[in-house]
Amino acid sequence: MSLFKARDWWSTVLGEKEEFDQGCLCVADVDNSCSGEDKIVVGSYTGYLRIFSPHPIKAGDGAQAGDLLLEAHLRDPVLQVEVGKFVSGTELLHLAVLHSRKLCVYSVSGTMGSVEHGNQYQIKLMYEHNLQRVACNMTYGSFGGIKGRDFICIQSMDGMLMLFEQESYAFGRFLPGFLLPGPLTYSSRTDSFITVSSCRHVESYKYQVLAFATDADKRQETEQQKLGSGKRLVVDWTLNIGEQALDLCVVSFNQSASSVFVLGERNFFCLKDNGQIRFMKKLDCSPSCFLPYCSVSEGAINTLIGNHHNMLHVYQDVTLKWATQLPHVPVAVKVGCLQGLKGVIVTLSDNGHLQCSYLGTDPSLFQAPKVDSREINYEELDLEMKELQKIIRDVNISPGALPLPEKEDFLSVFATVSSSLDTVSQATNKDAGAEVVPSVTVKVMIQSRLALQKIKLSVYVEPPLASTRDHFVFDFLEPEIQKTITFSVFLKGNYLPSELGGTAMASYSMPTGIPRVAHCKFRLPLKLICLPHQPSKTASHKLTIHTNKAPVSLLGLFPGFANHSDDDQVNMLGFCFITGSQVTLLASKTSQRYRIQSEQFEDLWLLTKELTLRLQEHFEKLGIKDFACSFLECIPLQEYFDLIDQHFELRLNADRVEELLSERAIQFRAIERRLLTRFKDKTPAPLQHLDTLLDGTFKQVIALADAAEENHNNLQRSFTRLKSATHLVIMLIGLWQQLSADQIAILEAAFLPLQQDSQELGWEETVDAAVSHLLKTCLSKSSKEQALNLTSQLNIPKDTSRLKKHITLLCDRLAKGGRLCLSTDAAAQQTIVMPGGCTSISDLDPKERTTEQESGGLFPNQRHLATQTLKSETSPPAMFLE
Repeated sequence: MSLFKARDWWSTVLGEKEEFDQGCLCVADVDNSCSGEDKIVVGSYTGYLRIFSPHPIKAGDGAQAGDLLLEAHLRDPVLQVEVGKFVSGTELLHLAVLHSRKLCVYSVSGTMGSVEHGNQYQIKLMYEHNLQRVACNMTYGSFGGIKGRDFICIQSMDGMLMLFEQESYAFGRFLPGFLLPGPLTYSSRTDSFITVSSCRHVESYKYQVLAFATDADKRQETEQQKLGSGKRLVVDWTLNIGEQALDLCVVSFNQSASSVFVLGERNFFCLKDNGQIRFMKKLDCSPSCFLPYCSVSEGAINTLIGNHHNMLHVYQDVTLKWATQLPHVPVAVKVGCLQGLKGVIVTLSDNGHLQCSYLGTDPSLFQAPKVDSREINYEELDLEMKELQKIIRDVNISPGALPLPEKEDFLSVFATVSSSLDTVSQATNKDAGAEVVPSVTVKVMIQSRLALQKIKLSVYVEPPLASTRDHFVFDFLEPEIQKTITFSVFLKGNYLPSELGGTAMASYSMPTGIPRVAHCKFRLPLKLICLPHQPSKTASHKLTIHTNKAPVSLLGLFPGFANHSDDDQVNMLGFCFITGSQVTLLASKTSQRYRIQSEQFEDLWLLTKELTLRLQEHFEKLGIKDFACSFLECIPLQEYFDLIDQHFELRLNADRVEELLSERAIQFRAIERRLLTRFKDKTPAPLQHLDTLLDGTFKQVIALADAAEENHNNLQRSFTRLKSATHLVIMLIGLWQQLSADQIAILEAAFLPLQQDSQELGWEETVDAAVSHLLKTCLSKSSKEQALNLTSQLNIPKDTSRLKKHITLLCDRLAKGGRLCLSTDAAAQQTIVMPGGCTSISDLDPKERTTEQESGGLFPNQRHLATQTLKSETSPPAMFLE
């Protein structure tokens, strides 16, 4: 058992589904026994009163039948139990039980049993007081310095202090400025009552001031009080602790000094008699109860503090002396003398777990057995050490080289997409703008060679594509048994995705506990988001893809979109996305060129990618391996920059709307505070149109919130369009410079670093940093420029001019022979043979005038390509097709 756990001496669980609080526990010699040993008195909110006298046979035993001395059902909920000298004519201890509408004082007595019968205990009602007001808590003491008698003070829920001199009612006083009741205690040295008000002030009231104040028969002040008849109830001293108090307690060092302890929600205070702070302690955990008591050390006080982390801390003033673990959260804690054992800690939880424990350690009787001594063979140890070092050295030389069974994929994931659309569409929340939103069925098969448990399969598709279900869990997968799951994919938003594909990823753990991941990708059909349409001969944006093979009939490439009856349109196809935009595809009859044209630049991406993929698949089926596509025109950076500016403007607009919304929210709260002050005033002043201003501000807040939500949706659409345009530009750069797959992957990592856009980390600053890195490393002129500053923080830029300049420089460096690579050695070698006069980029500032900009064009052959493009764009499509 751990040293820092409370040593269980005796414990029990009270009743079933009963509730308890801090006032429901008391430890005292309630039956006035000859031995003077304490008993445990517990009352519950269900009205049960129980008295225990623990007699464990050995430490840790549960409650025996004889431990329960008395159990009585009082019917009314028990709010608090106290033991004191509450009956006149005798100094014996009696039990005071506080109910919500009644105060009862009982005598507890026991009768010695005969033969096999045990002792019998009973309670007798000495007197009771019916309360006119709902009680909250009570305290007791020798009010007014009366020796040998204890009086009772009860605080009601509406702030009245009711004082009872044993069997008779003395008087009642209302606390000034009362709102909610707080903890209440009595200080015998100063003869005053101490409580904590709802203003979070510790307040002290003298008993003499209470006694001579005007009688409080009503809640409000009487006319006599206003005229000065009688004394007003004034506070002796007050202290603002800044938080609500959970409990109060007064502990005396000696006859000349005492301290007031206040347990707050976050701090623990110790005050002098006059309200000055002796010390305070900030607590790390939320406290639940406390109990101060005098320490053995001179002038020090120990405090038990229980918290909601099942811990009981022992403080000596502000120093933590001990911490112990409890099996429950204590709501009340007491210390008593039980069966001759002094200092037993008694704790009670809110659900009735009553435990008696002590702090200390038990001696361990376990002794480790002696091991058989043997001589050490150092030669065998040297051989074993050399073998282990050889294994470690081999692993370090070839990292990742695991044994064959560990390298194999034990789980296989396959995905197939249905060749036809669903007969009944599974689309939900149809926001695509079309009357009918189609869906397609995707099947994912998983198969394992081992018995695996808790396999999680996740499906991801590019937004605004959505699936009917994206998470699957398999509790158990038998070996060599194939499991198949089915779901449907459809378009959910009113804009196009940047990719027509998805990923299925399965995560699992090996029997040895090693986590593994297996995944596969699937490609969605074009007809999921596109329909055949009449081709258009005019468009704002056009791209021409050149190939090295004879042109292929579009009827064979796109069989689902061609009209076989119209022979005039065999080399021209029209596509209409279900979002409303249109794209036209043309194939030349004489040259090896294909043209894609549309009214929107980003809409060209999906069809251009689909065209290149289908051409590649077509020639692979024919056994032709040297098929290649190329792009000979200028990279359409201006159209790309327009989309960047649109996206960046929406980001700036989001900041402006958020700032306005914050200002209006502050204004709204300020008006609310002023109105609340006016309404609370006893003599309210005119509103001065504050209500009209509040209504107008509220409407502005709602309008700005709607604008922020609309701007957020527009920003998501703009980011998706920007991703589509980025994919298209990367593809065109790759075809233009015949980049390898690794180089295209570097471009995609630089231009598509974010899966989602956010205000904290946006696309513009991230791409600008990545492109600057490429310009300073693999695309730099000399090795001196290969110096990186990775300590700079990414912030939203003021404009996009710097980013557009860097993208232009990147294309210019590629046009002059630069190549992308991640190895610094390869980058240094290629910069030596890099043709053309590339200007170094030592300080990438927007105001810097580089030689690339002074040349008057994006690329060396820009004028020639621009003239050629202008001629091809001004000529009608019919001339292009001949």
